[in-house]
Amino acid sequence: MTAADVLDTERDALCDTLHEAGPEAPTLCVGWLTADLAAHLLAREKRPDAGPGIILPGPFARHTQKVMDQYRAKGYDVMVAELRHGPPRLFRAGPMAALNVVENWIHHEDVRRANGQGPRPADSEVDEILWGSLKTTALIAKRKIKGAGLVLRTPAGAERVIKQAVPLVTITGEPGELVLFMSGRQEAAEIQIDGEPEAVALIRATKLGL
Repeated sequence: MTAADVLDTERDALCDTLHEAGPEAPTLCVGWLTADLAAHLLAREKRPDAGPGIILPGPFARHTQKVMDQYRAKGYDVMVAELRHGPPRLFRAGPMAALNVVENWIHHEDVRRANGQGPRPADSEVDEILWGSLKTTALIAKRKIKGAGLVLRTPAGAERVIKQAVPLVTITGEPGELVLFMSGRQEAAEIQIDGEPEAVALIRATKLGL
């Protein structure tokens, strides 16, 4: 199965969850309901001009919000149906397919976990993509973490060094749980964290993700 195939499966599952949850269900994204999350996904994929405002403040963020509002005005069922058609070709090609699997997976969990659902059954193909994404995460997180080192470890023993430093903190969990933690969703991630208390506190206090 290719990353594009995994993306199709994950997108269908995400749309099923959005449909079941309805437009006013909570998500892990602060201030967003499910309708806002659906609008974000559509703006991200179909309106490149809205992309900078996902990260940048000021006029960029205001423009992105305007685009999201335009999608919301179409109605929730229309948005979910449009999402179900799948992402544009760009998001299904080469490395972008894997990146979009991670984006969709995280936002799917944003809905599931905020509504009382726990981890899904392990899927080796999804886990491989999620684990691989932590290479890029390491490049971003390394600059943010101060005063401690961090290693991610799966129950099977695979390791990813985020930052080599002393004191060292080790976080153990399935790939998806590690992705949630490193994307800033620390409270939702089912992980075990080990290290000196002061170092653990530093890691937990670090603003991870974008």
